[in-house]
Amino acid sequence: MAPYLTVGILPAKFGFGFNKSLIQNPNPLYHTSKLKFKSNLGFKSSLKCRCIKKEITDEPTEEFSVLSLDIPWERGSIWSTMALYMFNFHIPLGIGGLSIVANVLHKPVLDPQTEVLSLLAIQILELAASLLLLKSTAKPEYEAVSFFKTDELSKKRNWLLASSLGFGFLILLVFLTSLVADRLIGPKAVNNPVVKEILLSSNISKVACILVYCLVTPLLEEIVYRGFLLKSLASTMNWQQAVLLSSAVFSAAHFSGENFIQLFIIGCVLGCSYSWSGNLRSPILTHSLYNALTLILTYFS
Repeated sequence: MAPYLTVGILPAKFGFGFNKSLIQNPNPLYHTSKLKFKSNLGFKSSLKCRCIKKEITDEPTEEFSVLSLDIPWERGSIWSTMALYMFNFHIPLGIGGLSIVANVLHKPVLDPQTEVLSLLAIQILELAASLLLLKSTAKPEYEAVSFFKTDELSKKRNWLLASSLGFGFLILLVFLTSLVADRLIGPKAVNNPVVKEILLSSNISKVACILVYCLVTPLLEEIVYRGFLLKSLASTMNWQQAVLLSSAVFSAAHFSGENFIQLFIIGCVLGCSYSWSGNLRSPILTHSLYNALTLILTYFS
């Protein structure tokens, strides 16, 4: 900050006064004029200097979102890249992957352990393919390791705090929406019977299930829907619109009509967490904690 001077100069005032009198000589034949000159010269000058201090701050106004406008991908290729991911990787692998495994093994129904191990392999394959896609569509000057690198503004934010608050809000909002859904639609089973069967089948199944839901899936979905889609959209529109739009895509990609609203809310919370912290670790951790809580409730219910 630096003070600056405002100098006020009052103009000088000049005054001249003339007093002339005519003195007549008593002799009418001889007239003399005598000029009495009186000069009053008054010079008044004042200089007044006022120093006004005004603080000038160069620091920008702190915004909620610290997502950078500089992104590794061309803004015009956001939706084409997303379409490539959806139709080449997510739908064939994430949605139809287990059916492919069942056909290859010639089994109409997969046993729980085979199912979860296959799911783990499919998710890892989809994650690797997604990273290759993002790398191939990025600008040449960007390395893959710098795609989600935090900048100076992000380093000032506590990503662990963002994760904690995000997790708390997520549990609260999901609980409230569940109550509303129960009143409007009717009560629904909390646990997923397929996941519970996997958790109860064997120790290998338990470990594989935890790896899928608490590690690989959060990494995959946060990289695609927050790290790529949300960050890219936030460079073309305000962050609130970007969060809403990316959350709608995230929810629709699960192909679950009955869970669309809850998934949309989850996407919004994760998107806000990423927007505020600017660190992808924040939504990844929140996502992992939420899935872990879901597994615990499923196992003990």
